[in-house]
Amino acid sequence: MKKLALLFISTISFSQSISKTINLLPDTGQTTSYTTTFGEDHDYNINTPSYSNNGNGTITDNVTGLMWQQADGGEMIYENAAPYCDALNFAGYTDWRLPSPIEGFTLMNLQNNNPAMNSTFFTTSTAEYWWTNTVQVGDNTKVWCTNAGGGIGNKPKSETISAGGTFKYHTRCVRDIATPSSLPNHFTDNGNGTITDNLTQLVWQKIPSTTTYTWEQALTYAEGLNLAGNTDWRLPNIKELQSLNDESVSNPSVNSVYFNALGVHNYWSSTTLKPNTTNPSSAWYWNTQLGITTYDLKTNSNYVLCVRGIPTLSNNDYQTDNKVFVISNPFTSNIKLLNTSGNESYELFDANGKLIYSGKNIEKQDFSAISNGFYYLTIQDIISIQIKLIKI
Repeated sequence: MKKLALLFISTISFSQSISKTINLLPDTGQTTSYTTTFGEDHDYNINTPSYSNNGNGTITDNVTGLMWQQADGGEMIYENAAPYCDALNFAGYTDWRLPSPIEGFTLMNLQNNNPAMNSTFFTTSTAEYWWTNTVQVGDNTKVWCTNAGGGIGNKPKSETISAGGTFKYHTRCVRDIATPSSLPNHFTDNGNGTITDNLTQLVWQKIPSTTTYTWEQALTYAEGLNLAGNTDWRLPNIKELQSLNDESVSNPSVNSVYFNALGVHNYWSSTTLKPNTTNPSSAWYWNTQLGITTYDLKTNSNYVLCVRGIPTLSNNDYQTDNKVFVISNPFTSNIKLLNTSGNESYELFDANGKLIYSGKNIEKQDFSAISNGFYYLTIQDIISIQIKLIKI
């Protein structure tokens, strides 16, 4: 049984609204183990990538909730990419758009290489890069692009063939299946040395390691961290690390109101570079000068920023004293509970602290009419516990 430790502490939020276009952040898809040291990407499978083929040339990402072109739109200059998507009338939809960097990077499958995508669902092309909708801050000659090797970075517009270059930059359009909700605060300072990312539901170490570690040492450091009363810290995978990137700033490319100690460094991820040989000697890292993801030899040393997930209670029992609760998270209309006595009282609050429901028998309530977003469920019986949920 995993012990569920809950602390009631003051939090600090600075108004920084963000459009929530992804429901959850998909896992990297890396299923191969490359070390006997626990904590690598392979050891954690959170939000397993899942797709649906709609049979009309589109693919739905069941984790993010986004719909994509199955086959990309081909090679083109950056100036034509956004107009191409905006004008696209495909599969009965006209609301296509160019993806943001975080949206584009969600499609990367780090178990694969060239292309680092799920070729069962997405049509393989000759693309080496795919455009996103974001120009590099301070240099409008460069654009954030994902690449077939599995990374993301700032690339010159002039490199694509249509602009006189030698590489193939393609465009894959995306659309929102549901109207995105707006989160009033992207981040919350929990006041205990941790930061919650309200977009991804991940909780981050606020102050990174003060020394550098090899990759194996970084895994051990993260697994052994005891911070804010929690011991389930881990080394983040490369998608999780990159989700912190703020392309609107540089040196460092993060929200410095919340992450003011990150500086400009390389931060290890738990994700191994898919090896072309049997020797998996390199791992992915995130560089905070501009925010690119690239790789380094595992024997070299980089900094560490640890992460933990707000518990997804689906296949594990979380025990608090003599009570066991198994809670569906995310939920759509009903909140499911198991092993409850029927005597519990419940309060459901939205992200702004507004009371949505108060009473017993919450499983019988239909919440399909409330907006998608984050909610807090308080369960009161012998003791009180509070759990963060997401409605999608």
